[in-house]
Amino acid sequence: MTSTQDILWSGPFARTMLTNFFFFGSLNGFVLLPLYVHQLGGSEAAIGLVQGSYSAAGILCQPLVGAWIDRVGRHFFMILGATLLTVSCAAFAASSAFPLLGLLRALQGAGYSAFFVANYLHVVDLVPHERRGWALGIYGLSGLLSTSLAPLAGEFVIRRMGFSWLFAGAALFAGASLALVFRMRDVQPPSLTGGPGLEAVRQGIVELLHLHMGLMFFFGLGTGTIFTFLPTFAERLGVTGLGLFYTAYAGAAMLVRVAGGVLIDTRGRRAVIIPSMLVQAAAASILAMVAILVRPGSAVPVLPFLFATGFMAGGAHGFLYPALSALLMDVTPERRRGSAIGTFNSVYLIGTALGSIAFGYVARGFGYRVMWSALALLLFAGFLASLRLRVGHSPHQLATDAG
Repeated sequence: MTSTQDILWSGPFARTMLTNFFFFGSLNGFVLLPLYVHQLGGSEAAIGLVQGSYSAAGILCQPLVGAWIDRVGRHFFMILGATLLTVSCAAFAASSAFPLLGLLRALQGAGYSAFFVANYLHVVDLVPHERRGWALGIYGLSGLLSTSLAPLAGEFVIRRMGFSWLFAGAALFAGASLALVFRMRDVQPPSLTGGPGLEAVRQGIVELLHLHMGLMFFFGLGTGTIFTFLPTFAERLGVTGLGLFYTAYAGAAMLVRVAGGVLIDTRGRRAVIIPSMLVQAAAASILAMVAILVRPGSAVPVLPFLFATGFMAGGAHGFLYPALSALLMDVTPERRRGSAIGTFNSVYLIGTALGSIAFGYVARGFGYRVMWSALALLLFAGFLASLRLRVGHSPHQLATDAG
């Protein structure tokens, strides 16, 4: 059996994590883009539309990537994704019109879709089945580390040098990921068969009806709404040092995966998914409480509550994504994995897009109190739905249940 150390320190796995760090180090700087839109005079609705275009592009692109990835190969889509991200980041430095900002975010969504699905399946190809939940969690640490560092560094840059320097730095990180991708090779060669067809479409529709797809939607709804509107919500309350929220978020997710990631494999997917859904709903409830009780200019210190929100939501993220995706891999035949992960991530992006766009209009029309409260209620509904999961306590049992 391959040891944990052999997997972690092997050249291909370590290189994949480093590539992922640079890619998401570039992409995660754009969590501060709502401040740029607000600086240009955009409302919450405009912010939601610009940010939502990223998710909308991913919704369209990920199923296509998933359908063709086994035929074309992982490496092609990794190169395509890193190239699109590099070009779009550089173009942001010369952009200030809302339609163009939305177009560039859509281009980033397409780049993310191509890179993420390919790189994720590359990791699945690299690791043995019995280590899958742990390995996917450890792989995700590279993206979470960038989630922790990029907003902190980005906030420092924009307050001292402006957004143009933020966009230039993002382009450099994206270029570094592209350079690393060129050194990678496919573990599984392209199959030269498959591609989208009527049977693939039918199977994709069947996969959408599974409960884990619905839970992924709720996870995306919470993540997309919080990440889109927290910057302007905090700015309205006079909060500085918002980067600490992202540090708490990523730090908690990394802590969970390092200290408890093995629970996904040893205790079972259900044992970590259900409590994580509840914790994410509780994190949104804290934001609702702050919006209801605290007014702009109030002497109440808001940052500790935002830090707690980040820590709770990040801890939930740390378990939810690898557990739900490991469950997906457990119940999906190998020949369908590319298509399934594309559909799976599209469902996540539907949640983030709906959160960004719909709640932008809610915040504009009814305020943040109603917006955060509605989000908390929806996430509690997601938690109640998770109680219906009926899976075993090991990958072997999961495969049996699925069969």
